[in-house]
Amino acid sequence: MIATLALGIGATTAVFSVVDPILFRSLPFVHAERLVSVGLTAPIIPEEFMLGGSYYAWRDNQKPFAAFTSETGASTCDLTERNPARLSCASVEASFLPTLGISPLLGRNFLPEEDRPKGPKAALISYGLWKSHYGSDPDILNRLIEIDGISTRVVGVLPRDFEMPALEAADIVVPQALDEAEQRKADPGRVMYAFARLKPGSNIAQASAQLDPLLQYSLRLVPPAFRKEVHLRVRSLRDRQMQNVRLTAWVMLGAVFAVLLIACANVASLMMARGAARERELAVRSALGASRGRLSRQTLIEALLLSLFGAGAGWLLAELLQHIFIALAPAAIPFLDKAHLDLRIALFTVVLALFCGGLFGLLAALQRPRTIALLAHASASSVQARNAWLRRSMVVTQIAISLVLLSVSTLLVRSFWNLQSQNLGMRTRSVLTATISLGHQRYETTQKQMQFFTQSEAALRRLPGISDVAISDSLPPSGSHRESIFNVMAVSGRPASGISAGTGGMVAWRWVTPDYFRALDIPIVEGRNFTAEDRTATEHFLILGKLLADRLFPGENPIGQRIRPSPDDPFYTVVGVAANVRNAGITGSDEPEYYRLRRNFPEDWGPSSVLILESSIAPKALVPWVRAEIARVDPIVPVQIEALTDRVSKLAEGPRFEAALLGFFALTGLAMAVIGLYGLTAYMARRRTQEIGVRMALGAARSDILRLIAWEGIRLIVSGGLLGLAAAVGVTQVLRNLLFGIGPHDSATFIGVAMLLAIVALAATLLPARAATRVDPVVALRYE
Repeated sequence: MIATLALGIGATTAVFSVVDPILFRSLPFVHAERLVSVGLTAPIIPEEFMLGGSYYAWRDNQKPFAAFTSETGASTCDLTERNPARLSCASVEASFLPTLGISPLLGRNFLPEEDRPKGPKAALISYGLWKSHYGSDPDILNRLIEIDGISTRVVGVLPRDFEMPALEAADIVVPQALDEAEQRKADPGRVMYAFARLKPGSNIAQASAQLDPLLQYSLRLVPPAFRKEVHLRVRSLRDRQMQNVRLTAWVMLGAVFAVLLIACANVASLMMARGAARERELAVRSALGASRGRLSRQTLIEALLLSLFGAGAGWLLAELLQHIFIALAPAAIPFLDKAHLDLRIALFTVVLALFCGGLFGLLAALQRPRTIALLAHASASSVQARNAWLRRSMVVTQIAISLVLLSVSTLLVRSFWNLQSQNLGMRTRSVLTATISLGHQRYETTQKQMQFFTQSEAALRRLPGISDVAISDSLPPSGSHRESIFNVMAVSGRPASGISAGTGGMVAWRWVTPDYFRALDIPIVEGRNFTAEDRTATEHFLILGKLLADRLFPGENPIGQRIRPSPDDPFYTVVGVAANVRNAGITGSDEPEYYRLRRNFPEDWGPSSVLILESSIAPKALVPWVRAEIARVDPIVPVQIEALTDRVSKLAEGPRFEAALLGFFALTGLAMAVIGLYGLTAYMARRRTQEIGVRMALGAARSDILRLIAWEGIRLIVSGGLLGLAAAVGVTQVLRNLLFGIGPHDSATFIGVAMLLAIVALAATLLPARAATRVDPVVALRYE
């Protein structure tokens, strides 16, 4: 019993420690429940945003908020002093920290004059950077540090628990220093992300209603047909942070609580069976004057002590399980570094123990000893507990919950299998990638950036076993790529539809060199690939993805057509059509796509690129050679090298984690339910030993006894299975957004799970039933 409780309580405690920061702990901001994310939603950007052309009008004229602020995001930056480092720098408005209710651990916030285009350069550094890079030096304040070669004064150190509202990494926070007057006149202006603090007594619904006039003002700046795609979104900061993992967290917590319920029901059934075996003892004590309350208190105390012992063992198990869960969990789950077993989790464990102890202790205490149990000649069958129906109900419940868990985990496993086995439209094996982001100080011009990447490309081609080397600014199937609006694309000789007809959706695009399609084995289905000669031509070339080609030129030949991707671009000549490739992650819907040739002209280059190597040698064996060749070009440029299969595998970390964790819970629940069914069947068979002896003495065959005992278990299996199937149909509907390539009500899954449960449960029933057929009638007639 203690082992069962330890497993249930330990697993629940471990999972709760992981999801607690996501679902329940308060955010590290003053009155965090009043903080909201505010902005417009449109196809061009996935999260709510503001534009400089209207942000300041919103900030000055809004009414529902006590404070309104913005940030422009985080990007890489270089600490270019004696100990150089590649860091992440976030740019924020001077009112950012006060709006969030954050005070620096050391120093001060930004001054208004520091948040101007030509203001003094100031920075707040993170607690981690202060500790690791500067040794927690208290004299760090007012020190000048070099950020991207610019001398910047450290004015403060952020608190240890500081986090950006959108959870982006930020080693250094600097003023965004936008020219407010210029932004007010801009169309559309800088992309910004706004956060606000609700006034006391105000809520999100009221705020949204009060912001409607400002929304209408902003919509007047948008072409009429585009307005229907622009909406206002105001949501709590917690919703903004947890939007992608909240459902997963609730599914994990619900699954582990289901396992806990199975464990509690299992122990309760055992306690009630133990109480039935002690009925004569309790009847004697009752006859000697023990009150029912005293007997009930004894049972409850025994149950609570048992549950506390189980909680202690569960705490030790939770330590182990927590480390395993965190090791398996994808990096996308936030606050993993805050998952630990502290006093809060300890109190949760105690509450679980009291809940379990009270539950099965109370059920056992409901059994009242009967006077018949005092009779010396009373048979075992005559003193068996009258609450057998309750024990049967608990077994039925365990079977039903197990079937739900098995259904959920099987759907997630099959969904994960679909993800893993899908055709990405490109080669992933034998491909190595090297991601490089050049620093602004040493590579301040596109000419220098182009020289670094072309020199690296030439150096890598000299490595043995390398078949192709390509350069791109992004890599599928990740959704991190450039995007443009479909309806701003113009085809030479056709009237442009323009944005007045709506966006038409988004189009993905990348800069690539000619070997890109060969390195990734993406077929060119029409026309030709880019050539080395194209890289030196003054003409611009592009290749369309098949999806985009069919949309732009239905029933026409796209080769030779001239396209202007956006109003600020020149016309590009279409030289080929490439097969479709997954480009929105491994679960999203693919977008139309095109590829621009990255020529040997500075205007085609930028500071960040991915070098793609296709080799006959195992990719991981190439890593030291690749690193050495890039170091020969520039020894201090940081480079991230990984196999393409590893990059793709990371995209499946979430589904893999969900499937593994739910599978573990399902198998654990199934094992406990089967143990409970086996225990109940064995107990009922043992209590009917004398009856079995009588039946056999009167001529009953062993097969008759087998059917008699097995029928008890079969009824429970059928009842639990039907109840579980009905519950699973409702519960799996919640998983719709977590599934890929399979529906939440997949009949094959339900049939397969039901058959598995039936086979395992039937085996657990037949084992004690078969043992009952071996009873010696003479011994059975003397049994008590």
